[in-house]
Amino acid sequence: MKTDNASESSMQKVALTALAGTSIEWYDFFLYGAAAALIFPTAFFGEATPSTALILSLLTFAAGFIARPIGGIIFGHYGDRVGRKKTLVMALILMGVSSTLIGLLPTYAMIGITAPILLTSLRFAQGLAIGGQWGGAMLLVTESAPSDQRGYYGAFAQAGAPVGVILANLAFITTSALVSEESFYAWGWRIPFLASAILIGISMYIQLNLEDTKAFKELQALRASEKDNNEVVSRSPILEAIQKYPKRIALAAGAFLSIQVTFYILIAFLACIRSSQ
Repeated sequence: MKTDNASESSMQKVALTALAGTSIEWYDFFLYGAAAALIFPTAFFGEATPSTALILSLLTFAAGFIARPIGGIIFGHYGDRVGRKKTLVMALILMGVSSTLIGLLPTYAMIGITAPILLTSLRFAQGLAIGGQWGGAMLLVTESAPSDQRGYYGAFAQAGAPVGVILANLAFITTSALVSEESFYAWGWRIPFLASAILIGISMYIQLNLEDTKAFKELQALRASEKDNNEVVSRSPILEAIQKYPKRIALAAGAFLSIQVTFYILIAFLACIRSSQ
């Protein structure tokens, strides 16, 4: 009974840590969406007409979606090579650093065209991070959970997305309420991005307090055994997965795409309509 209680307590710690990490990670990702509609057209594309500035700002928002599958491939590959925990920590740090730097970024009025170029680069880094983080957090939780409770504990990591939406909106609402409108557009918008440094602390906690999953440890043991028997074949885990399960991957990607298109129209583009009124 004590062992069961200890195991349950350990699993709860993993699940809550994943929830905290994914919540702040998605907070960063969604925070950019709100800023792209409300702040960045003026701050980083001030020389363009209002409509053109808004389109350019939303194009930088799109850079994160181009980077997401690339991040999934990169972090997925190394997740099978060096472990779920290490890749998750790297993704969290990448997101935390990128978002914090956005909060420190000079505007177009300060450094000209370099400002939107840096902004786009940091947004691309955010996309890489979220592409690796979501899968890493889900694997860390589900592979650590008992086989009959993977859906339950996996829901903790998945819940980070709606929590992140709420936190991002609350951050902007709270900041705008505490400072004048002029101050908010001048420097107040930076505060929610600077708060992203919390992710670095969460990543350090994961690195120091959580173990890698049992499934990955078994994979390591299998590879060590194959190496001892000279049976190792150098191969990319991503290419192997695509070769074995192409239809399943295409079906899952298509189903996910249909959900995400509607979701981001509501998250970002409605904010554009509100800002133009």
